[in-house]
Amino acid sequence: MRNKIIILVSIIGLLAGLISAYFFRIERKPDAPVFKPVSSPYQNAIYVNGIIESEQLGGSNINIYPEVSGQITKLLVHEGELVPAGATLLTIENSVQQATTEQLKSQSEAALALLNELKSEPRKETLAIAKSQVDLAESTLKIARDQYIKRRTSYDIDSKSISKDVLDTAENTFNQATAALDVARKQYDLTKAGAWSYAITNQERQYDALTQTYNAAKALLQKYDVKSRADGIVLAINAATGSYVSSQGAYNSYTQGVDPLIVMGGKQESLAVRCYVDEILISRLPTPEHIRAQLSIRGTDIKVPLEFVRVQPYVSPKIELSNQRQEKVDLRVLPVIFRFKKKNLSRIYPGQLVDVYIGAQ
Repeated sequence: MRNKIIILVSIIGLLAGLISAYFFRIERKPDAPVFKPVSSPYQNAIYVNGIIESEQLGGSNINIYPEVSGQITKLLVHEGELVPAGATLLTIENSVQQATTEQLKSQSEAALALLNELKSEPRKETLAIAKSQVDLAESTLKIARDQYIKRRTSYDIDSKSISKDVLDTAENTFNQATAALDVARKQYDLTKAGAWSYAITNQERQYDALTQTYNAAKALLQKYDVKSRADGIVLAINAATGSYVSSQGAYNSYTQGVDPLIVMGGKQESLAVRCYVDEILISRLPTPEHIRAQLSIRGTDIKVPLEFVRVQPYVSPKIELSNQRQEKVDLRVLPVIFRFKKKNLSRIYPGQLVDVYIGAQ
């Protein structure tokens, strides 16, 4: 019985081996590639990595940072929106700055009112009072003079008719009235002359200083409305309504870093491609008048001819693509910029990495 079991197991193992050998002999054809692998269209070419950017005269994109700090109260644009220069992108809470500006405006207006008051002096009513004081002093002087003359005449006729003390009192009263008239006339002349030139100059300077302070506060208040400085398209918004922002940008909770508040690009009739040529390949670059290039979109069969724009004449560490500030190998690259028309290429966006071959005509 035991021998039969061994024979049966051997037969089953033999059949399993034959079946396995049959199936393993079958050749399986590989799946067709989804897209054709990237290849050079030129006989002699340089392969480089590139990144698509909005076309700008200088730099890559427009990074917008607020010049003031506060909470966002309203977002007025969205990603992908085309905005003109001067359009308001968002507003920041400005109640404190608004109150400060109004206070400085009131102080400036008060200084102007005081300046106009000084320039308008003498006031008609004030001058009339000063003239009345002169008239009063003249009348008082006339009474004092008459009394003194009468007493002096009486004393000269008969020294015993009035006492020496009465005569001296009348003389002193006359002298006081004379001095009072002189003071009243000088006060009238001073009032009639108006404000002192130095007082007017000082008030003008104070008004100018307060006006400049008000203008500065008003200009700062306008910065709470973040506006676009150029025509372009909104590529990214890195904050939401209610978020706190500062002049350093907006905090990104995913990367735990600080990003620009808004990233804008130029109008996208044309896009730019910034290519990074390894420093050991710089000598193989064709001259600008003979250079040509072609990009390939990764994951597709799309190939786009490129137009040479310029070379950024500064060799720098290759951190633009990887965003790594520290690398084990200090690889340095030369940026070369091309452009192409976006027409009929609706699914190409700034920020995409592309493969570029640079050749010569």
